[in-house]
Amino acid sequence: MKITLLCALGMSTSLLVKKMKQVAERRGLNVTIEAHSVDDVDKQLSESDVILLGPQIRYKKNELLKKAEVVGVPIDIIDMKAYGTANAEKVLDQALSLF
Repeated sequence: MKITLLCALGMSTSLLVKKMKQVAERRGLNVTIEAHSVDDVDKQLSESDVILLGPQIRYKKNELLKKAEVVGVPIDIIDMKAYGTANAEKVLDQALSLF
């Protein structure tokens, strides 16, 4: 399973991705978790099972949701509080619940 986090440049989610990988490993989950720029969305839609958007790009949700529906990839906005506190457990659970 591949989980992709999208943000403006793909950099602000890097710490969260690192923490999510640690949580997934501790849980024994076989997942790939990556961060990318929202500009890379078309490629990520073809490769990802779940996409989460950083809260700073929430304004793009409707546009991206249309693209995601075409290919059947669930997409949602990362919970703002979980994002701000880098709560990897909660964000990973959010991604898994979408899948």
